[in-house]
Amino acid sequence: MPGRRILITGIASYLGTELARRLEADPDVEYVAGLDTRKPRASLERTDFIEADIRNPVIGKLIAPTEVDTIVHNQIVRQPASEGYSALKAHDVNVIGSLQLLAACEKAETVRAIVIRGSAGIYGAEPAAPQFFTEEMSRLYPLRTRFQRDVGEIENLFETYRRRHPRVTCTMLRYQPSIGPAHDTQVTRYLSLPLVPTYLGFDPRLQFVHERDALDAFVAAVKNPVRGAVNVAAPGTIGLTRMVRMAGKLTLPLAGPAFPTVAGFARRAGLVDFSPDFRRLLRYGRAVDTRRLVEEVGFEPRYDAVEAIEDYVRHQGGRRLVPAPRRVVAR
Repeated sequence: MPGRRILITGIASYLGTELARRLEADPDVEYVAGLDTRKPRASLERTDFIEADIRNPVIGKLIAPTEVDTIVHNQIVRQPASEGYSALKAHDVNVIGSLQLLAACEKAETVRAIVIRGSAGIYGAEPAAPQFFTEEMSRLYPLRTRFQRDVGEIENLFETYRRRHPRVTCTMLRYQPSIGPAHDTQVTRYLSLPLVPTYLGFDPRLQFVHERDALDAFVAAVKNPVRGAVNVAAPGTIGLTRMVRMAGKLTLPLAGPAFPTVAGFARRAGLVDFSPDFRRLLRYGRAVDTRRLVEEVGFEPRYDAVEAIEDYVRHQGGRRLVPAPRRVVAR
C-alpha cells in the first residue's frame, strides 16, 4: 500500500536502526518514526525520533498524532546484562512496556497492523522436543526461564488485543538467535571464546538466522503482515561440535554441574553472559519449522544453517585454531 506510515519501538538497537534505514529507502513508505530512550545507532535521513520510555503512559499522547498505520514492536530485552538492564528492569521493559504500547494503540485509530519481534525461545529447549517446532507448539512444554515467561506474557497481551480489535493484524515473529559479522549476540560471543565450553555427552542440533535474513524477514513482515505467530530461522540445522570446529575453535567439554562455574567465570571476565535460555540451548538445541514464513509472509532466507555460520567465520579476523571441516547441511 503506497503511503505507509510506520513507527518502530527500540529504534536504538541494531535491527531497529537498520529496519528504519531500509524503510526510508522504500518509495511506498511515506513516514517513519522511531521511539526509544536512546538515539539510533546511525544517522537517519527522514525518520522522526521520539525520545520516550516505552513504559511511560505518555507514549499514548505521542503515538496517536503520528497517524501511523503500522507499529513495529522491536523493544524487547533478550540479554539483560549485555544490554545494560537488570533482570527486573528487563521484565518491566518487556511486559509493562508492551502493555503501555497496546494502551497507546487503543488511542491510535489509524493503526491497522502490529508486527512484534518475538522469540522462538518461547518453545524452550527440551531433551524430548520435536524435530521442528511449528507455531502451534508454544505450549508444548512449561515456560521454565524468566525470559520465556516474559515472552509468554507478551504473546498473551497481543493475542488479547487482537481478539478485541479484529481489524488490526498482529504478527508475532518468533526469531531464532541471530548470527552475523556485524551483530553482537550471545552466539557470536560464545564462538569468540578461546576455548568453547560444551556439555559433556551432548551435541545438540542448533538453528540460527543470519543477520541479513533477520532484517529482510522483518521488512517482509512489515510489508505483508499476517495474523498470528511466524517462525523466523535459517533452513536446516547444524550440530554444535561442527559449528565450533567451523569457527576454528576447540571445545571444552564440561560435566553439567561444572558448566555454571565456567559460565560465571566468563561473565566476570566480561567475555560472555550465558543466560539460562542459552545454556539450555547449548545442552538440548532447538529447531523450528519456517513454512509459514515462506508460504504466507513470502520471504525465503538466503542463508541456510551452515551458510550462516560460514559467512560469520569468513568475516572474522581471528586466527583459526583447527581446520574447518567439509561443509555438511543437516536438512
